[in-house]
Amino acid sequence: MDIITFRDETIGRARMQAIVAAHPRNAVFEDCTFDEGDFSRLDMDGFQFVRCSVAGASWLAASLEETQWTKCRGGQCDFSSALLSDARFSHCDLNNSHWRRATLSSVRFEDCKLTGAHLQEVTGWALEFRDCLLVSADLRGLSFRKAELVGMDFSDAELSGCDFRDAVFEGGSLRNAQTRLTRFEGADLRGADITGLHVMDAKHFKKAVISQRQAAAALAAFGLIVA
Repeated sequence: MDIITFRDETIGRARMQAIVAAHPRNAVFEDCTFDEGDFSRLDMDGFQFVRCSVAGASWLAASLEETQWTKCRGGQCDFSSALLSDARFSHCDLNNSHWRRATLSSVRFEDCKLTGAHLQEVTGWALEFRDCLLVSADLRGLSFRKAELVGMDFSDAELSGCDFRDAVFEGGSLRNAQTRLTRFEGADLRGADITGLHVMDAKHFKKAVISQRQAAAALAAFGLIVA
């Protein structure tokens, strides 16, 4: 079936329902506006969104598997309980977005702004982030085990209960992140800014690797002088 492209339209729920019925899995939206729209529980698997505005839109419990989102803007948009397996988000601004209980298996976020995003209780595996801004985001309980974390900024993020075991940080920041019961065993933290991180809880940092400079800074934070 041929791909159908919609350009420069304002799309509401009724319009989307008609598109879903007529072009299942084959719609592309370019420079369209979905702001404040209600698209909850619709089946939009395979759709593509390019340079679209989705600010405040609700995708609650929608099926969005294998969707592609490129250069979209969506502050305060809501993907709670949505099915997003194999979706791709590239160069998107999704600050303060909501993802609670979403299914994110094999989802990739690349060069996205997710400042203040809420990703509690998401499910799935092989979730991948690269060069993303997650400042002040709530990621409680999320697993990054064995992940290669490139250019990730977790500054001031809520990371309590997260799993970073055997993860490798290439650049990025954990500055002042909240890490209660967060696991870093075997993680390579040498590439990250760990200022303000409580690395003295040895149980959760067993075999983790930090640089001499980072070690000196961590000890200084506890009032110790490295001579």
